[in-house]
Formats: sequence, C-alpha cells, structure tokens
Amino acid sequence: MTPTETTEPIPSYTTGWRLATIICLVILAVAAASGVGMYEMFNAQIGHLQAKLKNVPQTKYIAVLLDAQQAPGVLVTFDPQDGFLQLQRLTDIKEGPNDSMQLWDTSASGQPKSLGVLTPKLKTAQLPASEKTLTAVTQLAISVENRGGAEAGAPPLQPYLYRGALIQKAF
Repeated sequence: MTPTETTEPIPSYTTGWRLATIICLVILAVAAASGVGMYEMFNAQIGHLQAKLKNVPQTKYIAVLLDAQQAPGVLVTFDPQDGFLQLQRLTDIKEGPNDSMQLWDTSASGQPKSLGVLTPKLKTAQLPASEKTLTAVTQLAISVENRGGAEAGAPPLQPYLYRGALIQKAF
C-alpha cells in the first residue's frame, strides 16, 4: 500500500453504533455531574437547616403559675441551651418600690428553696438555672418579699402570690 492509497471505507452500519455510544457517554457524564452537584447542594441545605435548628428554642420545662382565683399570672419556661428560666408576667401586678418578687421551689415537703429574685417591673425576666437543678423541681411559687428577696436559706416572709406545677415536656 502506498501512502496515498486509502484503506477500506468504514462500513456505514458501524458508524451509527459509534455515534450512539458517544452520545450515551456524553449523557452519562452530564447525568453524573448533575447528580454530584445535586448531592452537594442537598448536603449544604441539610447543614444550613441543622444550623437554624440549633438557634430555635427548645423548651424542656414549662409552668403556668396561677393566682388565688386560679387565673394565670406567670408563664415559666426553660430552654437548656440558654440556661435560664424565663418568666413572663401575664397580669399587670407590679411590686411596690420596696418589694421584690421571688421564685421558690416548693416541691420538697420541707422548707421552700429560693430559685432567684425577679428583676422589678420587667414584663419578662430571666433567672439563671441548670437542668440538673430543675430535675427534682415539681412545684413553683412566687412570693412578694422585701427588696432583694428573702435572706439566703430563709423561708418566704409573705404568702405565695402565684403557684403551679413545673412540667417536663416529652420529646
């Protein structure tokens, strides 16, 4: 064979298969790239939603403290991520200038234990608390005490203004 001579022509029935194979390979490559891109996008969305979920409050304990007429007076919630008992006043009752409201654990049959003094005149107050502290608490009460609250270890001086059960929510 001389260099100018051509080889046998490719039969037409084989070019169709070659073209179909090349098209299939291109389609598979595009599909694989799309699948990988969608997988990465899906993982990014999951990460974003998990980050948002961490910022959503997860109330673990809740109580509605009632007054003597059984009307709601204070809503108490606890989110373990924050580490605070949040107390929201549901009435317009406010302390006098020389008074403070104090939250008590009245669960034990013995002496009530102070959980903290509420900041005066705030509609919503926060008291530092831990989940470990609240595991044994089943009953809460609020009394009005002298400014700054009752002395450490002392029982409340005044009768309870609000009382209620602290409930652990099921998850």
